[in-house]
Amino acid sequence: MTRPFKVVAVSGNVQRPSRTLVLVEELIAAIGDVLPIEPHTIELGPLAPQIGGALYRSQLPASVEAELAAIESADLLIVASPVYRGSYTGLFKHLFDFVHQDALIDVPVLLAATGGSDRHALVIDHQLRPLFSFFQARTLPIGVYASEQDFTGYAVGSAGLKARIALAAERAAPLVGVAPATAAQTVPALRLARAA
Repeated sequence: MTRPFKVVAVSGNVQRPSRTLVLVEELIAAIGDVLPIEPHTIELGPLAPQIGGALYRSQLPASVEAELAAIESADLLIVASPVYRGSYTGLFKHLFDFVHQDALIDVPVLLAATGGSDRHALVIDHQLRPLFSFFQARTLPIGVYASEQDFTGYAVGSAGLKARIALAAERAAPLVGVAPATAAQTVPALRLARAA
């Protein structure tokens, strides 16, 4: 039997309840419908006080280090942020400032975002995609953007959003666990070097 794939999701909202977290949970559920997964969700809210004043990874407590290790060992990464001032949140970016620059090479990353209106939908391609291109991650061609109109309270209420979530999961599935030979050899070596 194939081992479950480690799906790590980062919800970049610092508040609860959170439509961003709802979107992340829906994406995890949809991927779980097409792949055997071991999901792990990281909420930015509880981490915010611990990372906000840190400049170096060595300054972070063990609880945050464990979350960074989870991100760096994911088979599939789901990242979602609410849109503020046309971009992802500053604390979301600050969390990824601590991720080793070689840890996500060729890791599939499903990009998602939530915002007040559809005019923010380009945040996925103009903000999130360049960030994960820096990490040399494999950002999936289909991202999922959801506006307030897609929710009924804090539940997905739009058939269109449900369809986009299902399509993103379907398109992500073939890429999970499939890495070029060079990355398969390089990334474990980098992780071992950092652990030493």
